[in-house]
Amino acid sequence: MSWVDPAKLRKPLALAAGALALVAGSAAMAQAVVVRSTGPSAAQYPMGRKLPANGTLSLKAGDHVTVIDKSGTRVVNGPGSFPVNAAVSRDQASALAMAQMATTPGGARVRTGAVRSAPTDAATPNSGPDSIWYLDVTKGGTFCAADPKQIVLWRPDAAETGMGRLTGPDGAMADVTWSAGNPLKLWPAEGLMPMDGQNYTFRSPVGRTVMIRIRMLASLPSDTLGVATVLADNGCTAQLDALANSTPGG
Repeated sequence: MSWVDPAKLRKPLALAAGALALVAGSAAMAQAVVVRSTGPSAAQYPMGRKLPANGTLSLKAGDHVTVIDKSGTRVVNGPGSFPVNAAVSRDQASALAMAQMATTPGGARVRTGAVRSAPTDAATPNSGPDSIWYLDVTKGGTFCAADPKQIVLWRPDAAETGMGRLTGPDGAMADVTWSAGNPLKLWPAEGLMPMDGQNYTFRSPVGRTVMIRIRMLASLPSDTLGVATVLADNGCTAQLDALANSTPGG
């Protein structure tokens, strides 16, 4: 059964400058997407709402709205009226982290029957995947992907060998097995091809059963704000939330 080596999925440091370029985006897309909202105006600014460049956030006392714009994430606190395109000083390292989180992992090497030893920190569960394009099997909901044959399943605890089973809408099933020390595994497309708009169930001996709805994207934007907009349009809120959490400002 094939597996994915995490080291092969990480971009070399030489590509960091290219990832940072994603943050800049296009000047023509001077807008923002709401990724988190609490307070009296939360219903007015739900997750996924797109804000036009010439718009304003009208907030009341106790409002806290997190948005992604072409420069990264920022938290806007009420009360007050705040222009969407207001110039805000951003931390470059945080912006780079968000750009890398949104970059599609490349160079995956998929092999059959290969085994790798567990890393020294494998016994410590991770809080979340380091890419929004890794599907967290402990969470349900809608997941956006660009290639049905390159959907990567992620598990939080990689210390031991892991097992699970995917079931399709027609009852077809495919087993998933992670090697000890490896949190990543390709979706078994040869046995159960993920289809746009279809629901799949993932079950494992540990954890809860989750329902996953796949949304296949025709293409991916080249900038982070564009990625956030596509995720919002398709209801992929878990990925949108993970993108916001990739920076301290989120």
